[in-house]
Amino acid sequence: MSELYHNRVLELAADIPHAGHLPDAEASVLKVSRVCGSTVQVDLTLDEAGTHIAAIAVDPKACALGQAATSILAEHAIGATIDEVIAARDALKEMLKAGGNPPEGRFWELRHLEPVADYPPRHTSTLLAFEAAVAAIEQALAARDAACEAAG
Repeated sequence: MSELYHNRVLELAADIPHAGHLPDAEASVLKVSRVCGSTVQVDLTLDEAGTHIAAIAVDPKACALGQAATSILAEHAIGATIDEVIAARDALKEMLKAGGNPPEGRFWELRHLEPVADYPPRHTSTLLAFEAAVAAIEQALAARDAACEAAG
């Protein structure tokens, strides 16, 4: 297990940017791992066009692996396109569950979590932050669509 908790993973887990909550969040999603009880809440707002993340806050109560993934998300999410976040979540899932390549681009540091692939009980907690971020993006877009429909 020492390859799971190497120095960079522990550094990331110990230094999570944008920790807390956004009082004016457009969306807020809490994801929970039924396997280990880890949780990650992601609050976010999108830019005016609804194509990029404008602000993010995270509240992880997770193991070091979940906290490291949350740290990477929080560090690089502001300014990221919706498609970049979804692609990172998908690549992380593929890396963990099917031996795929690590995510590239702004979320490239997720490569440090590649050894988690050999420990399936740890997959869920490692994915929580990105699953919550994608769900929050979907929630924000749905709220905007509903507001547009109501406005007529």
